[in-house]
Amino acid sequence: MSDVVYVGKAGVDAAADRGWLLGHFKPLGDPRHSDDVEIKWGVHPPGDERGEWVEGEERTALLVLISGRFRVELPGRSVLLSEPGDYVVWGKGVGHSWYAEEASTVLTVRWPSVPGYRIG
Repeated sequence: MSDVVYVGKAGVDAAADRGWLLGHFKPLGDPRHSDDVEIKWGVHPPGDERGEWVEGEERTALLVLISGRFRVELPGRSVLLSEPGDYVVWGKGVGHSWYAEEASTVLTVRWPSVPGYRIG
């Protein structure tokens, strides 16, 4: 049964794979391998930002604020997540960028897990 169960710490495991805890990029046979969904534990220092606007997104995404103050830029809209549990969802084809106004931890869920995308 141990091959279908994985117990870890998000902060430790995320550091090993640029924040990603689950997705197509984990080895086959690892319980964290999934073609259906990707999950990221993002820890961002104040002032951290996405370097480029994301275009041509093929996935739907959910971003949940765990702690801090985090801004998500979407076409024609800026969303500020300021209280733990605040979240935003955007669909396929919606470009985005982000900026950590304070030290922030966010949980991102994207689906499906699309091979060929950078783990970033």
